[in-house]
Formats: sequence, structure tokens, C-alpha cells
Amino acid sequence: MRLRDWDANLRIRLVSEALLNTTFWMFFPFLTIYFAGEFGKTNAGLLLIFSQVFSVFANLLGGYCADRFGRKRMMVVAAAGQGISYLLFGIAQSPWLDSPMLGFICFTVAGMFISIYWPASQAMVADLVDEKNRSSVFAVFYTSTNISVVVGPILGSIFYIDYPSQLLVVSGLIGFALAFILGKWVRETLPASVAASRTADNLRWYHVLRDQFMDYTVIIKDRTFLLFIIAGIVLGQTFMQLDLLFPVYMSEMVNNQNLFSFGSWSFDIDGDRAFGLVLAENGLLVVLLTVVITRWMVKFKERDVFIASAVLYAVGIYIFGQTTWIWGLIIAMAIFTFGELVSVGIQQSFVSNLAPEHLRGQYFAAASLRFTIAKTIAPISIPLSGWVGYEWTFIILALLSLVSGWIYWITFKTYFKQRSLA
Repeated sequence: MRLRDWDANLRIRLVSEALLNTTFWMFFPFLTIYFAGEFGKTNAGLLLIFSQVFSVFANLLGGYCADRFGRKRMMVVAAAGQGISYLLFGIAQSPWLDSPMLGFICFTVAGMFISIYWPASQAMVADLVDEKNRSSVFAVFYTSTNISVVVGPILGSIFYIDYPSQLLVVSGLIGFALAFILGKWVRETLPASVAASRTADNLRWYHVLRDQFMDYTVIIKDRTFLLFIIAGIVLGQTFMQLDLLFPVYMSEMVNNQNLFSFGSWSFDIDGDRAFGLVLAENGLLVVLLTVVITRWMVKFKERDVFIASAVLYAVGIYIFGQTTWIWGLIIAMAIFTFGELVSVGIQQSFVSNLAPEHLRGQYFAAASLRFTIAKTIAPISIPLSGWVGYEWTFIILALLSLVSGWIYWITFKTYFKQRSLA
């Protein structure tokens, strides 16, 4: 499906979200190092776990609200909420206040609004794009996000280190701009039948909450979908370390070393810059290869693709924990990234196939529990590295990735059985 054939909603979002994502990645990769420096590794890990608990509940709420109040409305609210959070975070990091705890609270609230935005955003794509083209559209959005992952950390190494407060304030203003653009030029896509069913009853808030949990109970009874979520949560312990354990590991363990030389000129790199380099490598590979690999992967069985992804993640993260040589880390990151690429394009399509139309927003919200719950648990790796050492921490993460591959095998065994009985 060519970009010019996309609905205007999607083209507007692609550009505006790219700008907000770029500013986000200008400061986000450095926050784990910032919090670890301010609170200590153990406390920082526990605080990050605590912050993600709120994101889990916000994610569930976002899915329900996307189906009840509309995709557009929830996206506007979430974008404005991110803007306020970043603005206050910038003030918290300013020289005249300098409050790490207030900054952490703002970081937590921003994460909640991101969790509210995501299911409405994904549901809008499913509303507007037919099933056969969804994988390619999701892949383009994912590529756009990863262009931000390449550009953001490079700009962040220039601006965030010297101007953290100003950068966060600018990010807040961009959040407000996104909310305005969404409110002004994006139309609602919630199917009329779903909107009618959601608004027919004038329920009080606690009745809405009760119905919300009842809806999620129905989803959890979908055994295939439940196994898919569990596998994603286990696998998430691996890929979530890109923003958690990796920067701390490289900051502490990678010494200043020569990346390459040309005659009398050489380029040396320390741990922090090495992290920025491998993060940019990850984003660049995703930008260049997501669409190509997604088109390639749709030729294979979904089961085999998910299992291959888990194995590649395991190999990549194991190698990562066995070396501090910068070129070894670059090779490990390439393998790690291919684990990400082989499955990214088909994940959302698989969820779309499982989800009934009237629960589409909530299915996407429940599917994103793979990330929110994984991100809630994943920060334990930071204090774990202090308890058992980095090498064993990376080995444990690699083993978890292999376990997720086994769960994916069970998931599709159940899926094929259900389809044969249907």
C-alpha cells in the first residue's frame, strides 16, 4: 500500500508523531543513567518498576476509553498530557529547582499518557486499513519511530547533556502542538456500531470500571491471545534492556577505546558514546530494513517467525554480555536488532486477526500489556546486575528469551487447534 493511498488521518499522524518521537528520544535514552546517578542503581530500578505499574493501569484504561470515547479524543488528551508532563519535567531539571524526585514523577505521568495514546493510535490504523495492508502500514509507522531512534540520541548527545531543561520544555511544547494538530485535522474513526453500543447506557464511573474489567475478562478467556501476551512479556525482559541495562552496563564496563584510525587521526569512544552508537545502529537498521524484512517474513509461517525472533534475541543479548569490545557490541546489537525486525511487522496484524471489531481497541490495549508489564518487570535487571554480576544477568535474560520461544510454540499449537474446531 503506497503512502499516497493512505487515509489523510494516517499521513498527518505519521509526520506529527515523528516530530514528538524525535524529541522524546533526545532525552529518554539518558534517563536511566540520570536516575541511577541520582538515586543509586538499586533504588533507580525499584522506582522504574513502580512507575511502570501506573503505566499498566493507564494502558488498560486507554484501551477501554478508545472504544468508548473515540480514538481521536483519547489521542488528543494523551498528547496534551505528555506536553504538560515534559514541561514540568523541564522545570524540575532547571538550575533554580533541580528536583530529581519531581522529575521522576513527571516521567511516570508522561509514561501513563503514552500508554493511553498507544491503543487508540493502533486501533485507528486497524479502523482505516484493510487486513491485507495492515502489516505494511504498521511497519511504516514503526520505521518512522526508529528514524527518531537514530536521530534523537545523536541530537540528544549534543543538546540534552548541556541543555536538559530547555530540551524538555521544547518537548512539552511539541506535545501541545501534536494535540492541536490531532484535534484540528484528524477525524474520528470509531465504528458507529461500537460507538452506539458504548454510549447507549449512561453509566456511572464505577459501572464503567466494572464493565471494563468484565471486557478484559472476556479477552483473557481467549487462550491463544493470553499465551501470546505471556510470551511477549517474557521476551520483553530481553528487548526492554535496550533502554535499561544496556546504557548502565556500557557506561560502567566499556572503557575508552579506539573505534577506528585513519593515518595519524583516530576516533576514540567511551562507554556513554558507545551506547549512543549502538542505539543509533539499532535504529538505523530498523529504518533501513523493517519494510523489506516484513515483506520477506509474511512468506513464512507466523509461528516460525515468532520463534526465530526469540532465538535471535537470545543470541544477541548473550554475546552482548560477554564482551566490552566496541566492535563485538556492534555485532551483538546487529543480531539483537534482527530479532526485533523479523517479528515486528506481523505482531499487530496477528492481533487484528484475533480481535472482534467491537473490542478492537481493548485487544490492542491488552496486546500492549506485553510491553507495559514487561517494562514493569524489566528494571529488576539493574539491581540484579549488582547482586549476581553482569555476565549472569545477561545469561538469565538470554534463557528467558528462549523460554518465550517455547511459549510461542504452545500459542500457535492452541491457535491452530481453535481454528480447526471453529
